[in-house]
Amino acid sequence: MKRDKWKNALKALCAVLAITLSAGIVGIRAADTLPLMDDASLLAGLVTFTNGALYETDKTPESARARATVSQAAPSRKSEKVTHSGSSHPISEINITAGTETYQNINIRNTTSYEPDYAELLSQPLPFDADNSRRVQVLIYHTHTCESYIESDTGEYYDDFYPRSTDAGKGVCAVGERLCDRLHELGIGAVHDTTLHDYPSYDGSYDRSYDTVQSYLEKYPDIKVTIDLHRDSMTADDGTKYKPVFTHNGKKASQIMIMTGHDETGERFPFWDENLIFAVQLQKKCEDMYPGMTRPLNFGEFTYNMNANNGSLLIEFGTDANTVVEATRSAEMLANALASLLQKG
Repeated sequence: MKRDKWKNALKALCAVLAITLSAGIVGIRAADTLPLMDDASLLAGLVTFTNGALYETDKTPESARARATVSQAAPSRKSEKVTHSGSSHPISEINITAGTETYQNINIRNTTSYEPDYAELLSQPLPFDADNSRRVQVLIYHTHTCESYIESDTGEYYDDFYPRSTDAGKGVCAVGERLCDRLHELGIGAVHDTTLHDYPSYDGSYDRSYDTVQSYLEKYPDIKVTIDLHRDSMTADDGTKYKPVFTHNGKKASQIMIMTGHDETGERFPFWDENLIFAVQLQKKCEDMYPGMTRPLNFGEFTYNMNANNGSLLIEFGTDANTVVEATRSAEMLANALASLLQKG
């Protein structure tokens, strides 16, 4: 059945405030780059908030992005007085739930022409066989290893805030480490790679991380799941940054966004439909265990490194306006959900 979602989405985009958000996932492998101004590409860059409004995100290819020196300063201690330069800007907490489609308790942002049967996807066995052994079955890595978070939850940031660092404790590496440790605690063999794929050069990050994934698949042939762990970024024209959060047991944690791709021809990504089974089932498990944890599942015309194997996903943990503490809480919960799914719990 032909849908009118492209037309409706474009109408909705024209009707809302023109707020531009800067997404942190735009480093694209050369073979995956799409035209920037066609309808499919435009709609692939939309984020839908709970009020139904659509906001355009930045889909600029990595070669066109500005580069700057990555901060290597050590994290400040709480007892130290931090002096900031420039003006302060607000950080707004949001909970992103509305997608283009909903099935039971999961939301999906489907920007493809494909119409999934979610009941069928949830009823299928996983496309790979995981067991309860401690053999390495999960790889966690970072294409944009230097992506970092704000240091404290004050509700504001300053002009000197630069959310990239080689200090592993400030960013996605800390989140990946907690995810890996928690999987170990739950009896799932996992390995965490912290190679700096985006430093000193941002260009070619996906090519370098793809090579890293292949080296791990050769070293650990039992790997079933590969997770490229990122964080997003959302900044409005007025300088406001957005942080997606939910609350569990009275504590704030970052929302996560699971991404999986589509390839109609199957030439670049022959098992995208198997990855989709895994993505939908993991999304459902997260929401069953931790309601509000996930942003809409992002299903679009992209590959990134999800063609590494049939258990490959890209997962965004919050934005640069979240804290490491909030993101690592989500990492623990994702580990619980992933372990439950793999162990058929």
